[in-house]
Parts: sequence; C-alpha cells; structure tokens
Amino acid sequence: MTFRLGWIGCGRQASEMLLPELVRIEGVGLAALADIDEAALARIAERYGVVQTFADYRDLLARDDLDGVGMAVGPAMHREIGLAALARGLPVFMEKPPAADLAGTHELAAAAARAKKPLLVGFMKRFSSGNKLGRNVLRHDFGQPLGFYGSYMTAPTYFAGEADYRGFFLHHCVHYFDLAPWLMGSPIADLSARQIEPGPGKLLIHLALTFESGALGTLVMGTIQSRGAPVEFIQIMGDHRKIEIENVTSIRYTRDPAFKVGDADASLEDGADTVSWTPNMTVAANEDHKGYRALLQACLDAMRGKPSDAPTIEDAVRAMAALERMADALGRPLT
Repeated sequence: MTFRLGWIGCGRQASEMLLPELVRIEGVGLAALADIDEAALARIAERYGVVQTFADYRDLLARDDLDGVGMAVGPAMHREIGLAALARGLPVFMEKPPAADLAGTHELAAAAARAKKPLLVGFMKRFSSGNKLGRNVLRHDFGQPLGFYGSYMTAPTYFAGEADYRGFFLHHCVHYFDLAPWLMGSPIADLSARQIEPGPGKLLIHLALTFESGALGTLVMGTIQSRGAPVEFIQIMGDHRKIEIENVTSIRYTRDPAFKVGDADASLEDGADTVSWTPNMTVAANEDHKGYRALLQACLDAMRGKPSDAPTIEDAVRAMAALERMADALGRPLT
C-alpha cells in the first residue's frame, strides 16, 4: 500500500536535495504540497504531478487521507508546524534543525511523546557513505574509541550580513553535534570553546570535547574556507587503530602495521596494514553518497512502524543541547 505523504516547503533544500530522493523510494507517494511561495509550489507540483496544493500548511494538515507529513521550512516553522502535525496524530519528518533553540526542541519531543508518533530529523550525515562505513568499523572491529577530531568548514558568503551567526550554528554546526556522538557511541559530556573573527562573516571556532565514555575530542568549525574546496575531515583514534574520513565519502582504516623497510620479504598483511575505500564517482547516478535517500528511507520505515535507525527528536534534543552550550560559551546565544 502506498504511504501518502503531505509535504510542506518547496524551497531549495526540498527541491534539490530531499524530494528528488524521496520520489525514488518505492511505496511512497506525494499526496499534497504546501508553500507560501506560489511559483515554487506550482513548479514542484508540476514536476511530480501533485494535484492537491495549498498556500497554508493548516489546510494541508486538515486533510484526512495523509499517512504522514514531511517538511523543510526553517527552524521556527519546523517547531510550529511540527506541533500542529503531531496534534493531528501524524508521524513527522523535518529537516534539521527542529527548532530555533533547545526549548523549542524539547516542546517537539514532548509533543511526539504525547502523540505516540515518531518525529524524525534530517541528520543525513549519519547516512553518508564514508561516515556509515566508519560507524560500522567502529562497532565491529575497532575497540574503544579514545579520540575524535573533526573539521567542518563553509564559506562566509551566507553570513557576512549576519553578525550573530545563528544561521551557521543552526544549519551547519548542529550536524556535528549529532555526528560526533553518533560515531563515538557516547554523548558529549562537556565542552569548551574559543573563537576568532578576522572579518565580517568570517568566524573560526575551536572546541574541546569530553564524551561521557571518557574519550576526548577536538572540533573545528568555521566560515573561512571556499565551498569549492574540500571542507570536511574526521579522524577517530583508538588503541593501535585510526579511522580517517574525508568529505563524507573516502575512508582509511589504519591498524598496527609492521615496519617494512628492513624485511626483504615484507608484503601487505590482512588485518594489520591500512585499508581504504574511495567511491567510483563515474557509476550511475543512483549512488547515494550524501545519504539523503537512505535517511528518507529510514524515516519512512519509522513512520510505517518498521525497525529503523532514523535520527529521532531525542537525538536532536542532545544535539541542540550541545549546540546551545557552544553558542553560550562563545557569547553568541541562540535565544
């Protein structure tokens, strides 16, 4: 049976990232669309053959033939529409962040608990190919993760006119407050933060992290690099183990290799020497390296009551708590 999904928000993130992957998933249909932008709404409706369109999300939620709701409308409206959808008894997927602050995220979590419906959040970096491979290695062959290093950069283009950087915090930094604990298998227990701002829109942040497991971490984030250059790198260290993930795809796994130079018979040893994987970017377009399709598949499974590893609103509460803690430490509060 087709899962009838109502979708709210037809902007760039939905039209370029989410909906093209959503419609490729078997067993789901776009039953209705809503957006206040008439041109964007008409364009997406025509692209996917959706007849029922609404300028007001309340009219979409008033329908009685929806199995669930998805949205990408920005943090303030995520909270407002999410609360309304849960009050209607509908399971919900929303892009991150789920709200503009931790208090709003707690409201959504409480509403989902009252409604006894899943509220899933768009932390797609968990499903990116290199990050997913790294997580599997960490769970099955690595031992205790002891140290985390992450670097995530973007350009100042979007933030030059936004002195408080809340857009950067909410739409970018929040990813790593979900991803780092997910990879390390442990929540963040403590953090301290330093910053430098060499010019308008140009911010560099260094964070020192302690995880509940006792592992230590360093996280570097900022708006001082070109988006045309590689901007993401993760390294996780254990006892004679190291994983490195570049730009959410390529991964290297280093174990405990022997010295080679003094041994004339030295070769490469399974289980000791470094192994690596780099995707073949020439293959068909059905590869899902950024992870949007896998994320949406997991969220739809959760909406249908199937086993799922989709990120939940409880995961978002933990991420937003760490994000708000960072913002407060930098003197740039979210609220």
